[in-house]
Amino acid sequence: MQYREGRIGRIFVLRLEEGERLPDTIEAFARAQDLQEAMVIYVGGARDGSRLVVGPDAGRPEAIVPLVHTLTGIQEVLGVGTLFPNEAGEPVLHLHAAAGREGRATVGCSRAGVDVWLVGEVILLELVGTQALRRQDPNTGFALLSLT
Repeated sequence: MQYREGRIGRIFVLRLEEGERLPDTIEAFARAQDLQEAMVIYVGGARDGSRLVVGPDAGRPEAIVPLVHTLTGIQEVLGVGTLFPNEAGEPVLHLHAAAGREGRATVGCSRAGVDVWLVGEVILLELVGTQALRRQDPNTGFALLSLT
């Protein structure tokens, strides 16, 4: 385990508009506000055709191939995630979301593109002082959170 202690800085409340996309919209906002590290909470809707990464194709083959699920119909969504810079200093959102409709739910990572339906509410709690960074891991190909 790695850990760092930090504190809460600024708090942002966002209302995303219909058609805006996660993670793109939050990452663009973070760049505009010089927001490097944050906890992210999302509540809202997802348009038909939004996509979630719902797992790897297989356990641990040589290359991890993501499974992408396309949502059918307008869905209710709630998500929680983190925002930390990559090695180039760009903020990268890692938000997992549960999307549901008519008693069926899908859970996955929003990086494949979730388009807001009608409204999306976001709370960003800035984290200060952790110096966390997403570093490219040669074993997985993922940009994993590093606190060292």
